[in-house]
Amino acid sequence: MSVKANATPLPDRVRIRRALLSVSDKTGLAEFAAGLSALGVELVSTGGTSKALAEAGLAVRDVSELTGFPEIMDGRVKTLHPGVHGGLLGIRDDAAHRQAMEEHGIAGIDLLVVNLYPFEETRASGASRETIVENIDIGGPAMIRAGAKNHGYVTVVVDPADYGEILAALQANGGETDLQLRRRLAGQAFARTAAYDAAVSGWFAGDLGETTPRRIAIAGELAEALRYGENPHQSAGFYRTGEKRPGVATARQVQGKALSYNNINDTDAAFELVGEFDPARTAAVAIIKHANPCGVAEGSDLVAAYRAALACDPVSAFGGIVALNRRLDARTAEEIVKVFTEVIIAPEADEAAIAVVAAKKNLRLLITGGLPNPRAPGRFVKSVAGGLLVQSRDAGVVDDLDLKVVTKRAPSAAELSDLRFAFRVAKHVKSNTIVYAKGGATVGIGAGQMSRVDSARIAARKAEDAAKAAGAEKPATIGSVVASDAFFPFADGLLSAVEAGATAVIQPGGSMRDDEVIAAADEHGLAMVLTGMRHFRH
Repeated sequence: MSVKANATPLPDRVRIRRALLSVSDKTGLAEFAAGLSALGVELVSTGGTSKALAEAGLAVRDVSELTGFPEIMDGRVKTLHPGVHGGLLGIRDDAAHRQAMEEHGIAGIDLLVVNLYPFEETRASGASRETIVENIDIGGPAMIRAGAKNHGYVTVVVDPADYGEILAALQANGGETDLQLRRRLAGQAFARTAAYDAAVSGWFAGDLGETTPRRIAIAGELAEALRYGENPHQSAGFYRTGEKRPGVATARQVQGKALSYNNINDTDAAFELVGEFDPARTAAVAIIKHANPCGVAEGSDLVAAYRAALACDPVSAFGGIVALNRRLDARTAEEIVKVFTEVIIAPEADEAAIAVVAAKKNLRLLITGGLPNPRAPGRFVKSVAGGLLVQSRDAGVVDDLDLKVVTKRAPSAAELSDLRFAFRVAKHVKSNTIVYAKGGATVGIGAGQMSRVDSARIAARKAEDAAKAAGAEKPATIGSVVASDAFFPFADGLLSAVEAGATAVIQPGGSMRDDEVIAAADEHGLAMVLTGMRHFRH
């Protein structure tokens, strides 16, 4: 295939004489088209769009007048024709292109307004496979790509949000667009078709059960340009993928200043953790700092759960994120605002609670409308140099596991309850992880250490610090249970838990030295259960 380079400089200003409009989302369409018509722009349209414009009292030509061919195959074929694509792709300053357009009666299209069949919405609605396939747009992306390629002469609009800006530019410039605007809109157009194709290819991979397709496309829409990233010298933006999972990306921010990159990351970690706790069974609160919990607790109500979570590490909780699994009420809000907090995220909040939080103007309050399902499938993506690591979401839930008692002593009912609680929390702590728990609350957390024994010691030391701060005679790890996110490679980590006062252990098992670790547990009278599932979190 030969490719001809256009050596002629692109014009800065292009007069809009003819516009082709073909949209699924008709938001703002009539007003925009009326503005175009007032500038003397000829309107050409298809199907439902043409009907909507006519109903708005606008003069509009059907696209079949350009193509000389009717819509066929239930509308699958209507714009796939040289009469349309020649009008979009023709280089106006190229003599051969002009001659071809004249010979074949092809009229130039200067403005293309297209938004695509609602594939993403149709897929999310749970529609049948046949309905989803019928909502894969073909003519729309083809026109968008054609017009965007020829942006030297064609203005392409793919988002109703841009109608006002474009109409204002046309009105200010005598019905003309400038090259910089056309280039920017072309970039947005290609990004839109790329995101659309990513959604379609992702659906096919999921429908076929392909966990590692040969190629993968990931797309997002800018929700907010952030002031900076993890550090002030890093640029950052927050993008939404369209996944309908309750959390920070889908939440409504009731009040407070804009979220930072670190706020978003930590808030996501907090809400994913608290989503592990069924609100019908118990109230639960998680306090997060730097994507790790510094306190998690269940309680008879949110106030009790918050106080127990805060007691685990009140120093680290300063400036943290608080996530709740139930509606935020005024009593709980009053308790939370006693400590400097960056973000509160909850499924709901009552008006009295919102009023309490409003007194802290910089405190962000996010309402999600629901909790994330810890068992739901999903995708986790991490960038590495030159590539992406893609894995399924960790949907393992301890309540679904067959716990195996491997010691001489079985855990008591109270210990077993705390063991499940501790392992539920350990899933959301950076590895290597050790979590001490008692009475449905964390009492010591060791996170992100290179050695598991160090995690055990740090968690115990934090419990000692919390005890001193509270004026307690002994740390809460005395009589607690302990969870490890992965197996103990040696008995030393377990022995550190014994020193801290733990009486029962939950861990995945699978070490070459499991027998040695189990023997050490038996020697010290501990009960130990194995889950058969680990929860590394890097």
